[in-house]
Amino acid sequence: MKTDVVIIGGGIIGFSTGYHLKLQNPELDILVLEKEKSFAEHQTGHNSGVIHSGIYYKPGSHKAEFSKKGSQSMIDFCKKYKLPFNQCGKIIVATAEEEVKKLHELYERGLQNGLSVKLLDAEAVNKIEPYVNTVGGIKVEETAIVDYKKVTKQFKLLFEELGGKVEFNTPVTHIEVSEDNIIVESHSKKFRAKNIINCAGLYSDKIAQMSGVDTTIQIIPFRGEYYQLNTNAEKYVNTLIYPVPNPDLPFLGVHFTNMIDGGVDVGPNAVLGLKKEAYGKIDFHKNETLEILKFPGLYKMGLKNIKEALGEYYRSFNKKAFVKNAQKLIPSIKNEDIKPIEAGVRAQAMLNDGTLLDDFVFEKGKHSLHVLNAPSPAATCSIEIGKEIAKEYKKL
Repeated sequence: MKTDVVIIGGGIIGFSTGYHLKLQNPELDILVLEKEKSFAEHQTGHNSGVIHSGIYYKPGSHKAEFSKKGSQSMIDFCKKYKLPFNQCGKIIVATAEEEVKKLHELYERGLQNGLSVKLLDAEAVNKIEPYVNTVGGIKVEETAIVDYKKVTKQFKLLFEELGGKVEFNTPVTHIEVSEDNIIVESHSKKFRAKNIINCAGLYSDKIAQMSGVDTTIQIIPFRGEYYQLNTNAEKYVNTLIYPVPNPDLPFLGVHFTNMIDGGVDVGPNAVLGLKKEAYGKIDFHKNETLEILKFPGLYKMGLKNIKEALGEYYRSFNKKAFVKNAQKLIPSIKNEDIKPIEAGVRAQAMLNDGTLLDDFVFEKGKHSLHVLNAPSPAATCSIEIGKEIAKEYKKL
């Protein structure tokens, strides 16, 4: 099959890219390949549904710029296509005096990123969230919640209405690059394209390597383990409640999230996955597990964060320890108030020296463009990322 562009990956980034590329270049034949039987089966479909404001991100970074624009464009998109969302805002709380300095630094960063943020004392926080343990907090007005699977479905519909094509159950097994084109193979099928765009998430490093890109990035899977509040405990949460994060780690700590379809999720507890799609605690895959465990950056990162890593593993197998961590924010939570739900897996880009890449990363190869790091808030930024990739495509 001949086409102009093959997009690998049918998550929110893949379909946003397909839609925006087709919108800007209606003459292009574009095909999205997805290895699963449907769209948004992995990171997108296991997302907490938060439309992030961008308060955490370094001013001037892709994350900061895309989040600011992306949160508004996502809300506008939901309004236009009548997709459910709720701009409920969120509270970031300091639970001890030693966190106040970091809280104020975060507030200043929010101002630098042009956000509607308000510094609150403990009394003001408790007027919004009466059950929270706090010495002060930040109210972030821009934060909202949505169902990203429904957003992805809308991108897919718009893409197909413009003439875009989709093939499911089509895992990429081999890529051959020549002077004039690039051939993507999937079992008995071959797709000849002028260019490919890699939006493969957890497998984006593998697709880049197949395409001949000499990258030092490896995607390391981290499993995010979540619980859900029982109905009688939902009264403890009115908006979204987050702790002050550790600036040295890419995770935001255990937080409470109201979901757009109802219910309140608690988590994540973030632990290393031993395969790319490590949704179960003991999931492994012979080749993927060996490759992960042989990666030198993993041990360099682990040694620098050994205390935090051990704490995450302990909470993974000990519900009482997880609840104790959640009680730092809401002391009223008890063991019987929460039940485990399906985990998610985060594709985290890492370098050989153990550096966890914080910002979005795009790399170009011959006839190819690769999204090699698109962790949270990628779903929030998916419209802006799609537009950016469409713009970069013209430079291939």
